[in-house]
Amino acid sequence: MGYYAEATQQFRSELARAIPREEIKQLHQKRPWLHFMVTAALVSVLAGSTWVIVSLDAWYKWLPFAALSGLAIFNFTVLLHEVVHRAVVRDSSPGIYRMLGILYAAPSGISATQFNRWHLDHHEGLGSDTEDPKRHYLSPKINARWLKLLYFTPALFAIYFRAARRESAGYPPELRRRIVIERNLTILGHLTLLAVIGTLAGWPIALKAYVIPYFGFFPVAFALNRIGQHYDIDPSDPAKWSTLVKGSLFWDAAFLWSNYHLEHHYFPSVPFYNLGRLQRALMPFYESRGMVAHGYGDLVWSYIVLNRKPHSNWDRPVAGEPAAANG
Repeated sequence: MGYYAEATQQFRSELARAIPREEIKQLHQKRPWLHFMVTAALVSVLAGSTWVIVSLDAWYKWLPFAALSGLAIFNFTVLLHEVVHRAVVRDSSPGIYRMLGILYAAPSGISATQFNRWHLDHHEGLGSDTEDPKRHYLSPKINARWLKLLYFTPALFAIYFRAARRESAGYPPELRRRIVIERNLTILGHLTLLAVIGTLAGWPIALKAYVIPYFGFFPVAFALNRIGQHYDIDPSDPAKWSTLVKGSLFWDAAFLWSNYHLEHHYFPSVPFYNLGRLQRALMPFYESRGMVAHGYGDLVWSYIVLNRKPHSNWDRPVAGEPAAANG
């Protein structure tokens, strides 16, 4: 039994009583057509925003579409996350999920195998400083604003790949070889794409259609999404080891429902398009435990402006500072 599973045994029975069993079964139902409609919409957004970026000259006109493009690139990791939890198709064929994993990992330039192992280890070790690889290797170890802000910049790539390399050092040799091959192939693919765009369309086009969305806005989407995962928690209560984020139509669309990260850790196999409904069903449970939902504005304010420490209780006032406002 993993660290998180063992720590959450006590409240799991309460959680099971919070939602009728039939509703839980419905929430776990996979609708492949809906998943692939979301995928098609995401591809369309990326293609459409790229076309607009290329078509417009004034920076203030195309820059918002570069942000949209960067967000779309990030959201392919959300689709990859669905693959990890086998929440896409009813058939659990390894071949189908392997193919989807490689396709969804390509836009962000990561290894599908590494992401799969890293993320499942994260679920198993959640709550531990050492057994959760994301917390152990990726979270800031110095509670300084300058370091936190680096995660919103291209420095994220160096931070992430360093963390991934340190984590994978303990993997079996065959697994490490597969990760290296996948990572090198995705990086080669990105370099080839950049060279093709620069050669055929010109380097100014490559800068605004590829470099700025990928290196400029992808890190912003990644870092903002991560703030809403496990940074504002109550270490003393395993039920609160993930952050409760307010449901929002805007953020549902922007982050493809990955803003419901607490609900996801409670029920990892629920497809992302059912997580909003799951949160609404769990609201009485949250209220009974005194859990407060936060918005991203509130979380950014606490994390950056108030300089709250990651993986700590931000609702508890720090000496000399006001408590974070709910919003």
